[in-house]
Amino acid sequence: MVRMKKPMSAWVEEYLEHRRSLGYALRIEGGLLSNFARYTDSLGHRGALTRELILQWAQLPHKAERIYIARRVEIIRGFARYHAVFNSKTDIPPANILGPAHRRTSPYIYSNVEIKQLLRRARGLSGRLRPHTYKTLFGLIACTGLRISEALGLRIGDVDLSEGVLTVVASKYRTTRLLPLHSTAVRRVRDYARLRQGLYPGAEWFFVSDRGTRLPYSTVRTVFTKLRSGMTGARRPPRIHDLRHTFACQVLLQNQCRKDPAANGVTILSRYLGHNRVIDTYWYLTGIPELLAQAACRFQPRHPPLP
Repeated sequence: MVRMKKPMSAWVEEYLEHRRSLGYALRIEGGLLSNFARYTDSLGHRGALTRELILQWAQLPHKAERIYIARRVEIIRGFARYHAVFNSKTDIPPANILGPAHRRTSPYIYSNVEIKQLLRRARGLSGRLRPHTYKTLFGLIACTGLRISEALGLRIGDVDLSEGVLTVVASKYRTTRLLPLHSTAVRRVRDYARLRQGLYPGAEWFFVSDRGTRLPYSTVRTVFTKLRSGMTGARRPPRIHDLRHTFACQVLLQNQCRKDPAANGVTILSRYLGHNRVIDTYWYLTGIPELLAQAACRFQPRHPPLP
């Protein structure tokens, strides 16, 4: 079935509305699809999508990494499958036509000394609330494995310090979960909450700037880049997200080193981290040599081979 020809922006808007009605957030994907629609409309294109048009748009950022270009194609492929329902002439590019669109980034595992150094530097920032905000923010991520988006998305009502529980609402997979905090973390978070409440009693968000407004991720990333000075990985500098990697690896290692390790430890951690699939949590077993070695030992035969 072919509908009356209309601008690509209208097709993309219809597609995004449909996908979001099914529970998909499509924040990054939505932005790229809208960009593709504007580009297509600027060319005056109407009708079916063509492979040439998709690849042409995907390769516009000439200095971008190949994996990012492939990811752009992958996002348009999903939209093209939808478009093909209404226009049978739509040309859907083959999967991985420009190579793989995903790659596991090797994590940077912080040492305890580096985490303490990071928090000490945060405490040295200027401002009335700013140093306490960043010290508490990065400290909370380090001891809970929260995603940075989840931490910045916490509202006042999501932090129950009387019970020591965080409510993470509509996280990466549009799910909500409860995170119990250790008593030592509760004390630090409570100290920050009291200070913020005194300065900005009407604040809506838990972590705020020195103006009492929600912290934008771009600002947090800029501050973090300054605080991590001197920390270098084998391939790239550490990220905020690597605090989550470090937390997961340390939890798994502590569980494996116990005399009676929890049989479902990985499953519990998976739920705590908000993973959609437990296989994503098992990937952390390769995060540090100690975990990989322990995992390998579990595959060794319990009995010597027969002669």
